[in-house]
Amino acid sequence: MVQADLLNEHLGWRFFDQALLRQALSHRSWCAEAQGSPSNERLEFLGDAVLGLVVAEHCYRAFPELPEGGLAKVRSAVVNTSVLAEVAGELALGELVLLGRGEDASGGRSKASILANTVEAVIGAAYLDAGWQRAADLVIRLVGDRIAVAATGPGSEDYKTRLQELAVRRVAALPEYTVQGAGPDHARWFTATVVVGRQAVGSGEGRSKKEAEQAAARVAWEHLTTSEPGAPAAPDGKSGDA
Repeated sequence: MVQADLLNEHLGWRFFDQALLRQALSHRSWCAEAQGSPSNERLEFLGDAVLGLVVAEHCYRAFPELPEGGLAKVRSAVVNTSVLAEVAGELALGELVLLGRGEDASGGRSKASILANTVEAVIGAAYLDAGWQRAADLVIRLVGDRIAVAATGPGSEDYKTRLQELAVRRVAALPEYTVQGAGPDHARWFTATVVVGRQAVGSGEGRSKKEAEQAAARVAWEHLTTSEPGAPAAPDGKSGDA
């Protein structure tokens, strides 16, 4: 299965039971057309529980100074549809999820709810496939950086989250990042460009992909917050098409 092979590569590990991974990628619209194929809804239910507990336990152990309310805020900042859709983008799940023809034609591969649910299904499948510890390791690998940012509080420099919230309000779409790397393995340098509403609105550089994306997000966020609401303008001030 090509989809499973690609996702195994993106996740950095290989499922023992490839059928579980295929099920995790199977949206109900696909299953309605492929009779006998189970959808990912049950795995999504399980993965949601695993994700929530892993993040809660990690926050409890990593931030002993945070009160209950603070822990809850950190968890909710990470365990939500927007963030999980962003994780799905990093895993290229939009390209890999199995969709029915109608859902595919209506833009299902970019719907935040479908992407987020698929991430949860993959986590549920990982738990069944390899047990708690490996599933927990996977969750932290996927959202650990975001947990650290969320725990820093209101003063956080998490411009990717700021830009995402602004983009959803402005054009009802998630920012899309492209990243290119250059240089030898021991000294890689990355350049990122972010697109909002089909318009490139920021670019940045860094020593890692995430650092470059944050730099690009900051440029884009600062640009968009100084422009008029509506379709985002390009950095040169020209408006993008709707």
